[in-house]
Amino acid sequence: MGRLMILPKVRDPRLVTVRRGGSLQDDDHRLLAVWAADCAQHVLHHFERARPGDDRPRRAIGMARAWARGEITWAQARTAAFAANAAAREVTGAAREAAHAAGQAAAVGHVAAHELGAAAYAIKAARAAPSEGERDDAGRRECTWQREQLPDEIRELVLDDQRLRNELCWFAFDC
Repeated sequence: MGRLMILPKVRDPRLVTVRRGGSLQDDDHRLLAVWAADCAQHVLHHFERARPGDDRPRRAIGMARAWARGEITWAQARTAAFAANAAAREVTGAAREAAHAAGQAAAVGHVAAHELGAAAYAIKAARAAPSEGERDDAGRRECTWQREQLPDEIRELVLDDQRLRNELCWFAFDC
């Protein structure tokens, strides 16, 4: 089975920068990156508990934030995303999902629509950590926490993106 894609075949122009023909402004693009980094950071402990000496996901989150501050290029952040995804392949369960969340967050500078990937993988990490009977509640709590972190400037955009891509994102946003 091939890798599941959580990006739509046709990109939402609201999540494409104005330089690439969309309507996403730079300030909102940066806010998306910071929110995605916050989502990934919130579940990073799952990875770090499994691999305490491996800083690739933490570094990817830091690179997402550095990109948002204008300190590095999107290509540098994307390289960190690849490293976080490589770290994900070395673990399972909540640790794997948390590393993928970090990778998605670092990729937001390149493709803004990865913001939802960071959030969805963070919810998957939260769901994978507790015992079977507590997983749905843990996922809902994570989803609710994420929504509480959304800046007003991008709130409507992200919530609409969640609605539109919920099926592609494993129904993670049913909270």
